[in-house]
Order: sequence, then C-alpha cells, then structure tokens
Amino acid sequence: MEQLKSENKTILKEYGKNIQGLVDYVCSIEDREKRTASAYTIIDIIKQLNPAMKQENDQKIWDDIYIMSDFKLDVDSPFPMPEKELLGKKPLPIGYPRGEVRFKHYGRNIEKLIEKAIEIEDDEEQETAIIYIGQLMRSFHSTWNRDNFDDGIIIDDIKTLSGGKLHIDLEKVKENALFESNTRRDFKVPTHEEHSGKNKRGGGRRRNGHNKKRRN
Repeated sequence: MEQLKSENKTILKEYGKNIQGLVDYVCSIEDREKRTASAYTIIDIIKQLNPAMKQENDQKIWDDIYIMSDFKLDVDSPFPMPEKELLGKKPLPIGYPRGEVRFKHYGRNIEKLIEKAIEIEDDEEQETAIIYIGQLMRSFHSTWNRDNFDDGIIIDDIKTLSGGKLHIDLEKVKENALFESNTRRDFKVPTHEEHSGKNKRGGGRRRNGHNKKRRN
C-alpha cells in the first residue's frame, strides 16, 4: 500500500492523499466481491470525514472514486463508470434563443405572455389576460408607430401570435377603452400548480371539446 501511495499522484486533491491511497489499494484487490465491499467502505469513509458530502449525490462520489482510480476500478457499483472522454471537456455554450420574433416591436416577452394566456381555461381570466396583453402591445405599438394605430391592429396581432386561439370583440374593446393603459385589470400569470389545482377542484371551464361554451 505504501508503494502504491508513492507511485501515484493525488488525482482529486479535495479528497487528499489518504483517500487516494485507499482507492489505489482497492484497485489492487484481486477478489471482485472484496473489492466491491472495500469500495463501499471508501464511500462511507468519505461521508464520515466530510459531513457536507452526506448531502451530495451518491453518483457524484462514485464518479470521483472512478476518476481517482484512473478508470481502472472494476466493482459492482450502483452507477456506471463515467466516460473518460468527458473529463476536461468544455461545457457546451448556452446559446441565445434562435426562434424568430414575429413582431420585433413587441418582443419575445409578449409572445410568452400569449402562450401563457392560451393555457388559461377560465373565460373571464383569459379575457383579463388578453386585455392586459393588449394594453402592453398598444403601448409598444404607439411608440413604434404613432401615426397609424388602431385597436383592430392589436387584436389582429394577438390572433396571429396565438394561432387564432385568443380573441376579443373589437367593439367591446373600443366601447370600454379596454386597451387604454388607465383601464386597470389585474393579470397574474398562473403557475402550473395553480392550473392543476383548479382542474382538480373543477373551478375552470374547459375551452375545448364538445362541452365548450362560446360567448355571443
């Protein structure tokens, strides 16, 4: 064992020379069953010496053991040996969203809000969402083009961006000035849990299928 310690470097310095020496020793055990049992003992020792490791994913510790063995440890572990080729590889760069924004003057956030509004099953809540989105779109549109503006343009754009799934009556919007920024409507994007809870309680009205109710 002393000879193994002197011949091998400490591959993962955070574990220290003693753990590295134990890994080297376990690799030299000929009996597979004993080798496996000894590897499990090393895992337990690591967790005892480093209390923070108890919170670690067990797979990470096993991966580190394999790395310290230079991928020579042959045991029956609960996790497969990691691929040696992955070591030292730079992580893939996180790219920017490549999807084209259909209306650049609105931006991608409006598209995301519309996607959320489509998921709302309650008619009144969905209309509140459409009005809120319409107010935002009107403010963006008026900044971009002050001379040529109409609420009908906003409604057409909402219909286009939602694939025809969102609609609000133009006359109703104009009569009540619903897209005016001073028309206060509170809109909260519902979470997945809130949707699920509503569906379980039967509080939402389905907007698709043969029971769909339309407004005149």
